[in-house]
Amino acid sequence: MRIATWNVNSITARLPRLLAWLESSGTDVLCVQETKCAEAAFPYEPLRELGYEAAVNATGRWNGVAVLSRVGLTDVVSGLPGGPDYEGDQEPRAIAATCGAVRVWSVYVPNGREIGHPHYDYKLRWLDVLREAVTEDAKGSRPFAVLGDFNVAPTDDDVWDRTRFDGLTHVTDKEREALTALRGAGLSDVVPRPLKYDHPFTYWDYRELCFPKNRGMRIDLVYGNEPFAGAVADAYVDREERKGKGASDHAPVVVDVQP
Repeated sequence: MRIATWNVNSITARLPRLLAWLESSGTDVLCVQETKCAEAAFPYEPLRELGYEAAVNATGRWNGVAVLSRVGLTDVVSGLPGGPDYEGDQEPRAIAATCGAVRVWSVYVPNGREIGHPHYDYKLRWLDVLREAVTEDAKGSRPFAVLGDFNVAPTDDDVWDRTRFDGLTHVTDKEREALTALRGAGLSDVVPRPLKYDHPFTYWDYRELCFPKNRGMRIDLVYGNEPFAGAVADAYVDREERKGKGASDHAPVVVDVQP
């Protein structure tokens, strides 16, 4: 089974590329983030024509997540149970589904904006609730993974130049401690191989020629429990999908498992 995660940065803007990639990559399950599309406007039909069902949690603003599957889609949980509000809003940042023999969560962790901002505290609370929500599945015997845009680089090696992030979010001790706690629920980091260069970055800013200069970050992560991680045959960043006109600023992370 081929499982992937991809922050598409607007599924409407990226739809032709997404459909072409699904068709060429042989992906069975795709966890999508930042759909920026209301559920009513989600492109269910063109995905259905390719054989994919879709479970969607989206309101049409800048968030939104989905799970696309051509191997079944059951037991959907839309939203993070017990998740914190931000300014009175339960943002659409999580959705879970069982796809064949594997259960997945597609998550879009809050950005945090800047240290000391209320959104930073919200990010830490959100990650703590996520840990609580996935603990039972993480310790179970069924292959299980949390995939998505975590907006945290787990280590200094996961950013192109750590000194450029001093005083900024995505690399702080508190954010990384939250990831450590999440892994402590029974998950391990499935680190993909890069298709170019030494580090498997997954995100490159649109500005300042960051992609051609490989000034990236690894913030799109796959955290799997023991049955999932033990079944991984390969994992890689599809860097080619970050190239060219109309690309997202994130690349897909692809994992092949043999459950």
